[in-house]
Amino acid sequence: MINDETTLNVMLETVARFVKERLIPIEEEVSETDHIPAEVVDEMRELGLFGLSIPEEYGGLGLTLEEEVNVVFELCHAAPVFRSVIGTNVGIGSLGIVFDGTEEQKHKYLPALASGELIASFCLTEPEAGSDAAALRATAVKDGDHYVLNGTKRFITNAPEAGLFTVFARTDPADKGARGVSAFVVDAGTPGLSLGKNERKMGQWGGHVCDVVFEDCRVPASALLGGKEGQGFKTAMKILDKSRTHIAAVCVGAAERVIQETLTYAMERKQFGKPIADFQLIQAMLADCKAEAYAARCMVVDTARKYDLKKNVSMEASCAKLFASEMVCRVADKGVQIHGGYGYTREYAVERFFRDMRLFRIFEGTSQIQQTIIAKNMIKNAS
Repeated sequence: MINDETTLNVMLETVARFVKERLIPIEEEVSETDHIPAEVVDEMRELGLFGLSIPEEYGGLGLTLEEEVNVVFELCHAAPVFRSVIGTNVGIGSLGIVFDGTEEQKHKYLPALASGELIASFCLTEPEAGSDAAALRATAVKDGDHYVLNGTKRFITNAPEAGLFTVFARTDPADKGARGVSAFVVDAGTPGLSLGKNERKMGQWGGHVCDVVFEDCRVPASALLGGKEGQGFKTAMKILDKSRTHIAAVCVGAAERVIQETLTYAMERKQFGKPIADFQLIQAMLADCKAEAYAARCMVVDTARKYDLKKNVSMEASCAKLFASEMVCRVADKGVQIHGGYGYTREYAVERFFRDMRLFRIFEGTSQIQQTIIAKNMIKNAS
């Protein structure tokens, strides 16, 4: 659903210009230094990118999901690490508060998240609980007017920069399933909260990931998200339905960038006296890339529209995330292949995109988890 097409088009043009003039020129610098310049992050704040999905009443832009994915398509023509900077504020780091937070929690945190003054992280995954979110071992024990958190969260995006963590922990030790899990909003710097070392990742250098460790970390009862125990798993699932659509849009934008880079190369690179783009086997690979990216874009837009109409999109979001994340890896692989030996060097962007894309088939639900969700929905709907 697009509420204001004129305003959206202005924003898309602004983001496209920002990507072309500011982000793409520094991609290699960011990759080499594993650091995004502070002035670039400040410019992202000024553009309102941290608050795309946060309601206007709390200082955000309040975009519908269809509007949001269109912005993401443009933003992700640049290396995906730039999107990662804002990703947790737009998605998993803020949505729990938007969906289920108390009014006090919303007014306390959302304005700072929308402005980018505060960076949020989403602490769900654990060393032995990733795909099975209901198997969390982190605990939150009630102690008077506080909870005491213990446990380790793994692969937490933006944790080194975060000022706020949405933490999922078991408040009912007798209930080993989803109903025993609650969510908390925990400020960075709270005694008992510490960070592990930054992970050395395959790709998306410039974006940082580490463990978040809770050791007798005392938080006030007011930190319980929504003020209710046992709602954490439901909150996480609501967040993931939306964020998976967002990630699918990231994959589409990145695929379109790879296609653009690869087509340009194929039209310039000559073999046997003519551009390799004239050869049918190259054309076949280019055509496959274009068709798959177009199909993924259609899936993302369709899912976003249904979401904006308040429809249950659990299956559609998983379909979009599964197809788009697998698609972008195929596109990146073909991009490297068309570049030939040059595609295996850092001289061309496709080498970096090839590494960057692999993550999307893993986080926010692996491809295999998406397949399981889709199949279960199919069986349920057929019953």
